[in-house]
Amino acid sequence: MAKLITIVDDEEDILELLSINLKKNGYNVQTYTNAADLFKQINKKIPDLIILDIMLPDMDGYDICKKIKNDSTLSNIPIIMLSAKSEETDKIIGLELGADDYVTKPFSPKELVARVKAVLRRNETKQTSKACFIADGKIKLNREEFNIIVDGKKVDVTNTEFKLLELLMSKKGFVFSRDKILDYIWEDKDIFDRTIDVHIRHLRSKLGKFGNIIKNIHGVGYKIEDQ
Repeated sequence: MAKLITIVDDEEDILELLSINLKKNGYNVQTYTNAADLFKQINKKIPDLIILDIMLPDMDGYDICKKIKNDSTLSNIPIIMLSAKSEETDKIIGLELGADDYVTKPFSPKELVARVKAVLRRNETKQTSKACFIADGKIKLNREEFNIIVDGKKVDVTNTEFKLLELLMSKKGFVFSRDKILDYIWEDKDIFDRTIDVHIRHLRSKLGKFGNIIKNIHGVGYKIEDQ
C-alpha cells in the first residue's frame, strides 16, 4: 500500500511541485496551506510522513511540530521541516522539537524525495517492540509513550537524548560510530558531529548513577554496557 505524505505549505507552487514529484515516486499525497486545516483532518487519516513549512499564516511550524510530537496518537509520525531559514540555530530547534530532517529552500525536488525515502526507511527499521530495558530493569525506554523511566522515576529528556538512548539500547555492547549516530538522529551531519559529546554528557547526567553504562570508545563512537 502506498505511503501517505502530508505537505503543509502556504505556497501553492511548492505544493504542486512536491505533489507531482512524490506521486511520480509512488506516494499518495495530501496538501494543506495552514495548520487549522491540517489539525481538522490529521486524525481521520494519519499520514506516514509530514513535510512541514515553518512560515505559515496561522501557526508557526515549530509549534505545529511540538503539538504533533506531544500527541500520543501522532507522535510517531516522522517530520521533515521545510524552510527558507538556513541558520544552524533554526535547524537545532527543529531537531530538539522532534523533526527528523530539515530542508532549506530553494531545494531540489529529487533531493527532497530522497530525504523522504531515507526518513521513512529509518523509521521502519526502528524496533517494533513497545519498550526496552537496561541496567537490570532499572532503566526503561518506552517508544509509544516517548518517555524514559530511571529507577521508577520519569526523566525529562530532549528528543535528541531520547533517540540517542534508543539507538544505544537497541544493541547492548555494540559500538555505534559517530556516523551511525548521526544517520539515526539527523540527516545533516555537519551540524551535530561536534555536539554528540554534549548530548551524551547531558544524557549521562539525567541517568544519574546509571550514567556510566554509556561508554565512549575513543576514536570510534559509543556503546552501552549493562551494569
